[in-house]
Parts: sequence; C-alpha cells; structure tokens
Amino acid sequence: MAANDLPTGRTLVADTVRRRLRIAAALALALTLALVWRFYVLQVSQYERYQTLSLDNHIRIQALPPVRGLVLDRNGVVLAQNTAVHILQVVPEKVDDLDTMLQEVDALVGLTPGEASAFRKRLKKHPAFEKILLKAKLDDVQTATFAVNEFRFPGVTLEAVLHRDYPEGILTAHVLGYVGRISERDQARLDASSYQGVHSTGKIGIEKQYEGALLGRSGFEQVEIDAHGRTLRTISRNSAVPGHSLSLTLDIDLQRVAREALGNRRGAVVAMDPASGEVLTMVSSPSFDPNLFVDGIDQNSYDALRALDDRPLFNRALYGRYAPGSTIKPVIARAVIDAGINPQERVYCPGWFTLPDSSRRYRCWRKTGHGFMNLHGAIEESCDVYFYEMGSRLGIDVMAKVLSGFGLGRITGVDLPQEPAGLVPTPEWKRASRNESWYPGEDLITVIGQGFLMVTPMQLARMTATLANRGIPVRPRILLSEEDSLSGEKISPPQAQASGQEADRVVDTELDQIIRAMAAVMHSPRGTGRASGRRSPYPIAGKTGTAQVIAIGQDEGYDESVLPEKFHDHALFIAFAPVEKPQIAIAVVVENGGSGAKVAAPIARKVMDRFFLKRLQRAALAEKSDVFG
Repeated sequence: MAANDLPTGRTLVADTVRRRLRIAAALALALTLALVWRFYVLQVSQYERYQTLSLDNHIRIQALPPVRGLVLDRNGVVLAQNTAVHILQVVPEKVDDLDTMLQEVDALVGLTPGEASAFRKRLKKHPAFEKILLKAKLDDVQTATFAVNEFRFPGVTLEAVLHRDYPEGILTAHVLGYVGRISERDQARLDASSYQGVHSTGKIGIEKQYEGALLGRSGFEQVEIDAHGRTLRTISRNSAVPGHSLSLTLDIDLQRVAREALGNRRGAVVAMDPASGEVLTMVSSPSFDPNLFVDGIDQNSYDALRALDDRPLFNRALYGRYAPGSTIKPVIARAVIDAGINPQERVYCPGWFTLPDSSRRYRCWRKTGHGFMNLHGAIEESCDVYFYEMGSRLGIDVMAKVLSGFGLGRITGVDLPQEPAGLVPTPEWKRASRNESWYPGEDLITVIGQGFLMVTPMQLARMTATLANRGIPVRPRILLSEEDSLSGEKISPPQAQASGQEADRVVDTELDQIIRAMAAVMHSPRGTGRASGRRSPYPIAGKTGTAQVIAIGQDEGYDESVLPEKFHDHALFIAFAPVEKPQIAIAVVVENGGSGAKVAAPIARKVMDRFFLKRLQRAALAEKSDVFG
C-alpha cells in the first residue's frame, strides 16, 4: 500500500466528528419530530380532553337537587315541607387521617355511634372523591362551633341543605309516609339521571305514591373551586325545577279529632265523601313520628319500634284485615231481597239457631233471644238468629257475590301503594287454599261477618259509601289536586269512579228500606247504636259490629274480664249522614275494643259532629260575607 493511501490521524478524527454530528443531528431531528407530534396531540387532536382535565383541577360540574314539592291538606294546612338545616359532608381523599378527623369532630360537635357507623358504611360504597354525609341536622350551637373551626378540617364542609319535615308528625304518618335515604334496593329501581344530587326518596304512603310529581328535576352548575374543594364562584348555572305541590283530600282537623277519639287504643278510622270518594280522614293508631326516618333511623331505634306489641309502624287503616262482624248485615239484607224473600217474613229468635239434623247451637249475641224478627228489626237490633236463617237459605255463593259487589275482598283502588285485597271466602277458595270442603255451618259463620271473611277499614268505608249512594260504588282517593310550583297551574286528578261491572250500576231503590233500618239502629229505642245517635242534630244511618278474636266452645261463655286483652272482641261501626243526602261515610275498627256500640260508635259520632260543625261554620261565614259585601 502506498504511503499516501493510509488514513492520517487528522482524517480519522474528522470522520469520527462527522459521524457523531450525523448521530446528534438524527437524534435532534427525532426529538424535534417527537416534540412536534406531542404538541400536535396536546394542542390539536386531544385538545378538548386535556382542556377538560385542566379545568377539572379548578372547575367542577355539580348537580343542583330540586326542592321537593309541598303536601297540603284540603284547607291549605302544610303537612310536608322543606326546612333549612346544616349538615357535615366529607370528601375522604382530602382527609389525611379519617380516624383522627372523626375523633376531633366528635369532640367538637358530637357524633352518635349510629352516625359514625353509618359514615363508615357509606365510605365503602362511594368513591373517595365524592362527598359523604357525616352528620345531619346540626343545631345552632353545633353549626356555630364547627363554622369557626372549619379551617382545621380539610375535606370536611359545613353545608346548608333543605330537609324534609312533617309538622303534624304522628297525625299523618301512615297516610303521608316519609322520605328516607336512597338504599341499594332503591338504586336498582330508580332512574339515576333523575336523582342527580338527590339523596332521598319516598318510602311509603303518599311520598312514595306520588314520588314522580313531588321530586322535581335536578339542575347543574359549573363552579370554580380552590385547592381545598371550596367553591370560589359560580361560572354557569342551570337551575333545578321544583317538584309539584300536592293538595290532599284529608282534613287535618278531622284527622286530629279521630286520633284523639281513638286515644291509646289500637284501631283505625276512615271517613270519606260518598259522592266523590275523597278520603276526609284516615287514621291508624298507634302511630309514629315520620321525622325519625328522614335522615335514616339507626338500627337500634328501628328494631325497638318494630318490637313494640302495638305495632305503630303498621297502617291498620289500609293493611289491617279484620272480620267485619255485624257491619255486613245491611249488605246481606240486600241479598235477602234479591233472593225474593219477603222482608216482612218473621223468624223466631230464642237466642240460638241449629241446622237440620245437627245439635250444635249457633248463638245470638242476646242470650235470651229477640223473639220474632223481620228484616228491619233484625238490622235494627242486630239479631244473629234471623241472619243465621237467611245465611242457611242463601248459601255462600250468593253471599259472596253480594259482598264482592259492595267491594269487599277487592282492592278499593285508593291511591296508596300495595293495597291488600282482603278475602271473601268461597268453596272454591277453601278447596284450593286448604284442600278442604265447605261446610253448611260456615255459611252461618260468614253471614254474621266471622270465619274466613276478612276486610280492611278502607274497604268497610267504601262499602258504607256504596250503601249511602244507594248501590253506586266510588273509588276512594287522597289526592285532591296537583300544582305546578313554577307556573301555579292546577292539575286536577280524574274524578274517582269505579271500574268494570261496578261502574254500570244505577241507583238501587231497594236499599231504601235497608237504610231505614240502619237509621233505626241509631235513632230507635231498640237500636243497638241508639246511645251514639241520641240528640244528633242530623239523621244517621249506621250499623254496629263485634267480631270475635278467638273461638268460643259450644258450652262456654265469653267472659271478657278473665281473658287477656289481646283475646277481647274487636269493636266495629259503620255509618253515613245525613240519611237522605249523605255527605260523610265512616268506618271505625277498634282492636280488642269489645262492643262496637259502646266503643267504636262514639268515635264515629265525634268525627261526624266535627264535620257538620265545620260545615255550619263555613256556611255562616259565607252568609256573613254576603251580607257585608
């Protein structure tokens, strides 16, 4: 090789430099291209995403819960409202030590074991960035105390919210029901989009039945927040739409009178306008305070309520099922007339009745008997033997048909959730449910409202209204009107009416003679309800009833004084007034009350007296207004 062909040291250095420069240039170009590409991604292709992420560091979209609609009685008295209260909420991810925070909050404003336990349960069900309720309904002292110490608790906020409140408490608990915090079961059935920012829903009663109307529609707002999650300013706002206000058919004054008349007894009172079906009063006793459930009742308190023997949570007016006793005798009398039996035919009552070829005695409530009784007298004096005879002739199928025709054994259609049907027994029912035959003696038990026959107080009130309407049924209703909270527009519900074959009925003039007998119950010297009908300024048609709770043996007598109270007879009473143009129909059931005439009838009289007194007062006020312009 020639000497001039060999690479010199300078040439080697130059080549190395050039190679390195090319590598550096390539790297710089690659980095520049990567930077341009990243810039393109950030500023062009995914601009909106990263802008949103950036804004989320200081901008938050939060739901605005709607204001739940008011509930009023027929005279405008507020039954359910919303009051402002302060609550404590926690964003867990912003709290360094939850246990320490709970201890310090407890020392400052006090936390019950139930509140602390409920908070820990909610922690497991919600993401750490969501607000979780710690304490509801702080009083004024607690609110002021925490407000001046709030800076010590990052992630814990004191907020003012609207809280559901029931001013009448126990008076309306079973009708209105209550709202409660949304449970997992509720979440499965509710539309989540309709409950943005909403933490409670109607659980029972009117609150549940008309949840859709009362709820309203959620709104949204865009707010700027600081590093602690506190709101600095509102950027934009789409306001929530408040729920509709509901006016009910209830008269809270009558409700109070009925509740006081029941006193400490277990039972129910249902009164309605027989023409429209408007429920004027619906009382179940004992009752409970629905305000206990609004923020979620603790388990111990709930278990204590459920464990009470008197069952205050149980709505007897709608769900209680009782043997109706002699209150069904006017309806059975209609079957007697339909069967072509002469109402003037007299049946002798020696105090007992036997079926042919049987020695068993079915006893009348009057041991010495009533003597000869026709239909009028049998209703007036509630003669069991007369009706034993009629029940034996009619048979269960005929009786079941007429009882069903007056609405027994069927839901009434009242606008409350999960109404039960009751029971009108038939041979087919007994065979299917018990695999047993129907016996002739069961005709006699059924005809006086005992045995398998079960009705609710609401059904009894509807039956009474049908009698008052001379056979024309009506559907009970509790909603009077609905009002749009923004426009004030009234939305009236359809007029209550029966459906199916019942809607085809016409006035039954044959019921007039039965109604005259019911009037004699209240105003005749021999009527079983005469004590409650005495000196009434308005004519009443009624029927007393007593229903056995336990069976009495053939040779045994009923001695209330030696039996525990839970085995005493139930006391029942139905009535309507005035007789010719009824304005109110009422049913009363007093559990283990004994005599319907002595216990249930006086309760109904007090409610009716108040009802007609208020009518007179309104009429006088209207007349005075007309006179003085």
